[in-house]
Amino acid sequence: MSETKVALVIGAGDATGGAIAKRFAKEGFTAVCVRRNADKLIPLVDEIEAAGGKAVPFGCDARKEEQVAELIENIENNIGPIEVMVFNIGANVPSSILDETARKYFKVWEMGCFSGFLCGREVALRMRDRGQGTIIYTGATSSTRGAANFGAFAGSKHALRALAQSMGRELGPLGIHVGHVIVDGAIDTEFIKTMFPERYALKEDDGILNPDHIADNYWHLHNQPRDAWTFELDLRPWSEKW
Repeated sequence: MSETKVALVIGAGDATGGAIAKRFAKEGFTAVCVRRNADKLIPLVDEIEAAGGKAVPFGCDARKEEQVAELIENIENNIGPIEVMVFNIGANVPSSILDETARKYFKVWEMGCFSGFLCGREVALRMRDRGQGTIIYTGATSSTRGAANFGAFAGSKHALRALAQSMGRELGPLGIHVGHVIVDGAIDTEFIKTMFPERYALKEDDGILNPDHIADNYWHLHNQPRDAWTFELDLRPWSEKW
């Protein structure tokens, strides 16, 4: 078990999260893929294994402290030490602040930030004892700029970025690399293809983000020597305004 390298991807969806899991599996890691519904992970796990990699699916509601603690304990005891944790949960539900409900605003924060705290804390406790590890949080345009009709999402993403900054400053001296990746632009997903066909058409000119290329940057962050660690990366297509 000690020779197993684990890359834990919380929010291993069909685009960015899945691409990150595949990237680390390609490099010899066991990709532990997590979504609320484990059944949705079957195609990703099958793809990783068909390519010669190792993947293990888990269902977990990352908003629930007891489920997160049980997940991390299970992985550490039965699969291997978590060398990398990527938190990639999204909670983008646009709404006018005039129509926003307290329940939905709270749920967006709970998914996008609170769950990031729970996952980060549990993994950091193990990494601290080993004196090494990588924790990467996925941010978005709303991590630094609150657009109209995105009050809940922007609040969540601003808070997640602040959490990552605080963790980076505390855990860096302990040998744990904490990073935050701002993905600023449309990603090549079925959602963008269906809902924003004009934006998706920009794919032919490299105008939207390729999930595999996003994943390459996560792999790069993990492999940085500790004398030159990056905390924050901004990823956007060459044609995207910023």
